[in-house]
Amino acid sequence: MALGNTTKRVLVSIIAIPAIVLASYFGKIYFLAFVVGIGMIAYFEFAKLVENKKINSNITLGLLAVLVIIINQYFRLIEFYYFTIILIILLTIVELFRNKSSAIANLGATLLGVFYIGLFSSTILMIREYYTGENYIYGGYLIISIFASIWVCDSAAFFGGTALGKHKLLPRVSPKKSWEGAVFGLLFAVITIVICKLIILDFLNWKDIIVIGLIIGTIGQVGDLIESLFKRDADVKDSSDIIPGHGGIFDRFDSLLYTSPVVLLYLEFLR
Repeated sequence: MALGNTTKRVLVSIIAIPAIVLASYFGKIYFLAFVVGIGMIAYFEFAKLVENKKINSNITLGLLAVLVIIINQYFRLIEFYYFTIILIILLTIVELFRNKSSAIANLGATLLGVFYIGLFSSTILMIREYYTGENYIYGGYLIISIFASIWVCDSAAFFGGTALGKHKLLPRVSPKKSWEGAVFGLLFAVITIVICKLIILDFLNWKDIIVIGLIIGTIGQVGDLIESLFKRDADVKDSSDIIPGHGGIFDRFDSLLYTSPVVLLYLEFLR
């Protein structure tokens, strides 16, 4: 008997959520492997998306670049400025010999994928490492809370929009999303992070909590819309079918990819 889509989603969530929480809690090589998986698979899915536009990004060098960005952030081996120089030199030289459709489009898609997915993935690691020393586990608590807030935001936006949605948010990009759903998502993102403050985020002050909640509730939904923009342009429903009932890695972590760099910028420069 074939499993329904909802059943698949629930079963995958039962397995995946504890695994993600454990990797976030223990950090180190476990969390590094998790982030590498997100970055490299999402980049591969993005590269396949752009093929629908007759664009041939450099998948091999792109995957290698995403891997190096994430690994380099963990071990801090080379300045990112120098890495960028090396990457652009390699990509442009290799493109001389590829002879596949538009060189400009190929290079543009490759660099967008590398920096959007690779660089943004590395900021997930940076948030996990933000609190170091004796309080290293605090970074794990923060990542777990961000995940929880994103998941609740997504669910609240969906159910709120389904029940009350009347005003389209951005129909050109995602016809089913509504302003009502977006407001529900924002509200519950903040509520979730507030609950996390009361349970495990006591090391953050209330201003930090509210700001992070607002970032997740707004920027996270923007990240979802941006991935929807890519998929609509490529004329596909999901970035892949790697996760039964959920679509692709890019689909599942689009909000996190867009939220994490903004949260990091706030923690580093604005708090």
